Amino acid sequence: MKLNYYPFQLKFRHPFTISKGSKTHQPTLIVELEHFGIKGYGEAPAITYYNITVDDMIADLEAKRSIIEKFAFTEPERYWHFLHHLLPRNPFLVCALDIAAWDIFGKMALKPLHKVWRSDIAKSPLTDYTIGIDSVEKMVAKLKEKPWPVYKIKVGTADDIAIVKALRAATDAALRVDANAGWDLETALQLIPQLKALGVDLVEQPLAKDNWEGMKVLYKASSLPLFADESCVSEKDVALCEGHFHGINIKLTKCSGITPALRMIPDARKRGLKVMLGCMNESTVGSAAMAHLAPQVDYLDMDGPLLLQEDVATGIGYDNGKIIYSDKPGLGVIYKGLYEKVETGF
Repeated sequence: MKLNYYPFQLKFRHPFTISKGSKTHQPTLIVELEHFGIKGYGEAPAITYYNITVDDMIADLEAKRSIIEKFAFTEPERYWHFLHHLLPRNPFLVCALDIAAWDIFGKMALKPLHKVWRSDIAKSPLTDYTIGIDSVEKMVAKLKEKPWPVYKIKVGTADDIAIVKALRAATDAALRVDANAGWDLETALQLIPQLKALGVDLVEQPLAKDNWEGMKVLYKASSLPLFADESCVSEKDVALCEGHFHGINIKLTKCSGITPALRMIPDARKRGLKVMLGCMNESTVGSAAMAHLAPQVDYLDMDGPLLLQEDVATGIGYDNGKIIYSDKPGLGVIYKGLYEKVETGF
């Protein structure tokens, strides 16, 4: 194995605001693994509230470089277990390396990853498009700027109902709301019936990630499906979500890659939970990994490249919510090598 990595600060088209804060750029790390001349790419964005920075990921890579490069790669599951124990406190970095390993594996098999998993891409759900928190007028303007069949609306403000009313007046598209743990139980109980009346399809992470007692009450009372995001980080959390949520949002970066996600999906199904595949503002590299898993899930939130002004790769496309797949093996992405053109900030 030969290891390279490239840090980026990718600029958003609009400032991206959720209940936890706002940002104009997405810090991310692209990793490149080379195995007998075959290069694989993976990605891990840095997310402030998970306390993992790009600098942290680079420090871990440099500290473990010789061990990573000496690993005798044969297949991704074995590689993930090696990384999981090598980097126990950095699941984001494990994710990036795991995606790169799957990219190599698909290229070795001369198949796109969805064909490696025998998935039917015709079954991939439409991806939503996210409208970040802003003034009501600006949120409506963002929606009109991007006609789309499904929107995810970031909420968690004092004006949530006014926001959704205004957006509903501007579109007949499906609406989902994501509170990013921005409500308390009383607020959620008051808002959810009003959101249902406005035609909202589901609510993501209404309460604080560790408010399991509150979620038990809300789960029984809610007229809308409730999906766990911050409450479902890794494999062990799937069981906890049963009886508290109607579904889970699997994000490759936080769960530590494709390999655990492939186990989490059937585990959720066994427990009667719906499955959403969610993004953390990845570029096309990380989004392509999601695209190949998409046929296995019920809902898709894979709009990272659409929210970014700058990208680092090509290989997937979007047609009114539908994912357009490359027929190239592995992830099917072509890394553009923009690290000399994009301001890294590192």
